[in-house]
Amino acid sequence: MSPPAAPVDASLADAPLTHARVLRIALPIVLANLSVPLIGLADTAVVGQLGQAAPIGAVGLGAVILASVYWIFGFLRMGTTGLAAQAFGAGDLGEAGAVLKRGLLIAAAAGAVLIALQMPLIWGAFRLAPASEAVEDLTRAYLDIRIWGAPATIAGYAITGWLIAIERTRAVLALQLVIGGLNIALNVWFVLGLGWGVRGVAVASLIAEYGGLALGLWLCRGAFVATAARVFDAARLRRMASVNSDIMLRSVLLQAGFTSFLFIAAGRGDDVLAANQILMQFLTVMAYLLDGFAFAAETLVGQAVGARRRAALTRAVRLSSLWGVAGAVALALGFAAFGPPAIDFMTTAPDVRAAAMAVLPWVIAAPVIGIASWMLDGIFIGATRTREMLKAMAASVALYALAVLALWDWGNHGLWAALMVMNAARGVTMALYYPRIPASL
Repeated sequence: MSPPAAPVDASLADAPLTHARVLRIALPIVLANLSVPLIGLADTAVVGQLGQAAPIGAVGLGAVILASVYWIFGFLRMGTTGLAAQAFGAGDLGEAGAVLKRGLLIAAAAGAVLIALQMPLIWGAFRLAPASEAVEDLTRAYLDIRIWGAPATIAGYAITGWLIAIERTRAVLALQLVIGGLNIALNVWFVLGLGWGVRGVAVASLIAEYGGLALGLWLCRGAFVATAARVFDAARLRRMASVNSDIMLRSVLLQAGFTSFLFIAAGRGDDVLAANQILMQFLTVMAYLLDGFAFAAETLVGQAVGARRRAALTRAVRLSSLWGVAGAVALALGFAAFGPPAIDFMTTAPDVRAAAMAVLPWVIAAPVIGIASWMLDGIFIGATRTREMLKAMAASVALYALAVLALWDWGNHGLWAALMVMNAARGVTMALYYPRIPASL
């Protein structure tokens, strides 16, 4: 017997496209994103009460290793949103549910593979990021527990993508708050109350991950009416595979650009590396805030494409982009006003402060330069024009590499200028492809 269906309001796809609707989608995502760093902060703060350096390093290193592995599967969130939003816009709730089921199957398979390969994965991670024997032993104990949460964590990407697609972003916020709150409460109990140390942090996270999965499945229970025949439809499986592989390759290229940025900075001296590491936190804040508007574009554009309504597509693009631009300008003004005191707060080293202040103007300009790429990412994901996204990213990374070489003698200014070239190029190249989307309706 199928579980009772959650009230998926199909009429939402036909609701008027207004500024209020954009904000109802975007703002809960912004708040959910801002809650994410608090979990890592709580983990560090709790284990820090043990009064030893090794447990702090182990939790931090273990979290970075898992984040790096799970990042590969981020395509599942974006692909699920685009495909489900289109099905929702077309009024095909059965296909919208089938998209989620396919995503959950991918998550289960991927999680099982990671669990099976945990030993070589951990071994490889320690070869790339060696630490002291004490830290490695504790990190291994942490990962031996946390890796069993892989299916739940990856499934969370599909669940989040589906909830965004049907405009239930307040449910995404609630899900994130429950996972974070449960994790923090169990951390305090297991580490400080029961004295389990690093293993307590891992067990707390594992329980929170599966608690989040249980809540997420309940929130998405309306999707489970899709039949097995629909879920395993060969043509739709091929389309999902194509969309997800394009997004994954595009993400690898983007990550390669940002990783090379830090690697090159490392070769320019400790002060430059530290300064850029501090300023990258500004870009992380930018990502958290602008994601909300990009996600609104994914949802509304996907629904418009699914319904084959060109006027709705144009209005969705215009309204979400207006709010995205407003957010980018607000961020630029915020970075200009609060950037210097934030830098002073994050470091007391005079040379690092000076190096960061020297290139702060590039960070101030970053939201305005990058907003086009941010919003077009959301638009193209919603329209599932992922092959064009991949081509645009490949061209942009190539231009970034050329800019790095051409501006090499400019030092850190040249490096930041090259990063801005990549972001601007992403916007320009996708803008050139954009007319294909309305032309297809």
